[in-house]
Amino acid sequence: MTTELTRPQAPPLPVRAGKREKTKVQNRQLILEAAQRVFAELGYGATTVRDIIRATPLASGTFYNYFKSKEEVFQAIRDDSALRIRPRLRAERIRAATIEEFISGTFRTFFQYVADDQGTFHAIRRNRSDALRIRMDTPEIIAGFEELREDIETAISKGLFPPVDADFLMASIVGVAFEVAERMLLRDDIDPPAAADFATALFLGGVRAIPHVTQPREKVAEHTGIQNTAGA
Repeated sequence: MTTELTRPQAPPLPVRAGKREKTKVQNRQLILEAAQRVFAELGYGATTVRDIIRATPLASGTFYNYFKSKEEVFQAIRDDSALRIRPRLRAERIRAATIEEFISGTFRTFFQYVADDQGTFHAIRRNRSDALRIRMDTPEIIAGFEELREDIETAISKGLFPPVDADFLMASIVGVAFEVAERMLLRDDIDPPAAADFATALFLGGVRAIPHVTQPREKVAEHTGIQNTAGA
């Protein structure tokens, strides 16, 4: 399975940006794009600042004009990703007229975005402990979580949701979204709608509502301890 890298987006330049400002934006963009490639190839834990610098045409001192460490680079990539997806997620939740539309729209939009932006997720998969810490504490990602909690509270006030714990529900949606997304990317056939349907069914109906998967008879026997005695 090949992984496509989504290029981090550079911030818009002022209308009359001078040559120096353009150079700054371009250099920062070169670093972010190189870092994303290196993270995807080596994994976050194994990547060093030297690896990132070598993947750019810039001098080593130039890197430190923009970032202090690989952690800052990675957080910038994650924040850029969060800034692209947050407006789409919020728009889906605002237009939702039912609890089903709120939940399914959130998961469907997120999983499709992940499928289209595999490079960022692939970059953190090799070092799970560091990835969990970094991905959760960048300013833009935290802001996204807060937006979800606020939207849940608004939905509760409108009678869309029952009066549940908005903070716990937000954490549950976030946890399922990230974990299912990572499992989805490990499959040969990446299917965002199927992942969204699964997560939505889980939230709306609990485990009993999840579509059943037919297991081979050998697998059933293995789990139940029943031996195939045919022909014995």
